[in-house]
Amino acid sequence: MERYSGPCRSVLYIPGSNARALEKAQGLPVDAIIFDLEDAVAPDEKEAARDLLAERLRSADYGPRRRIARINGFDTVWGAEDLQVIAAAAPDAILLPKVNGAADVEALADLMDDIPAAAQSTIWAMMETPRGILNASEIAAARRMEGFVLGTNDLAKDLGSDGRAAMTTSLQLCLLAARAEGLLCVDGVYNAFKDEDGLRAECVEGRGFGFDGKTLIHPAQVAVANEIFGPSEQEIDTARRQIAAFEDAASAGQGVAVLDGKIVENLHVVTAKRILAQSEAIAQLEG
Repeated sequence: MERYSGPCRSVLYIPGSNARALEKAQGLPVDAIIFDLEDAVAPDEKEAARDLLAERLRSADYGPRRRIARINGFDTVWGAEDLQVIAAAAPDAILLPKVNGAADVEALADLMDDIPAAAQSTIWAMMETPRGILNASEIAAARRMEGFVLGTNDLAKDLGSDGRAAMTTSLQLCLLAARAEGLLCVDGVYNAFKDEDGLRAECVEGRGFGFDGKTLIHPAQVAVANEIFGPSEQEIDTARRQIAAFEDAASAGQGVAVLDGKIVENLHVVTAKRILAQSEAIAQLEG
């Protein structure tokens, strides 16, 4: 199964029960959508939301946006039926909440094997419990895995913390595990959706950590996430010049190049090529 390699700068949660939001999402400039049947849907709306979401996944055109459906956990009365109905509508991925270990993912993968429409659907894991964080490496290596979503609200609750600094170790453990297995990894939400400066600061920090993007709770947050997690024009220009400088050096029989007073080695070229590939993927997505 081929893993998704496109951009995930902005990953917007959409309640599966909100018909208007499901329709509006077709035109939003997001890289991925998490269609939520879990936290964003009240218990008495769960079944209706499930059916509505399945219908929309079949009929609505979300273009190149990654379609990720978060089902309820299998420890609830809704989880098993969520999977059967939603997986049959062939989303790009199923997002499993509160993953504690690889066994949770493997059990989901086994069930998906029996749903023909889900043959190409991958699995994403909500990393939001202390046990899940400690088992991040084995979770990342489980079958069908494609990405991690950090559930920082639940994690903060379980840690008994009220600040992001207390989650630094958890964030880094998930990033290490994801990168070891070639998975995508997106940061948790920023709750104050009207606080653009706060969002921007947290996006800058998240990109510095190494996250691929940010999960979002409101369309007003999309532009900031796309800006921060996408390569800037300066970064693109530097990447092109690094590749050219290194190729010139290699043609002259040299193992390193110098650009703007800095050494350019092969590892810098790898990063530069990744930046250009991301830029091209974003251009295709937005085009």
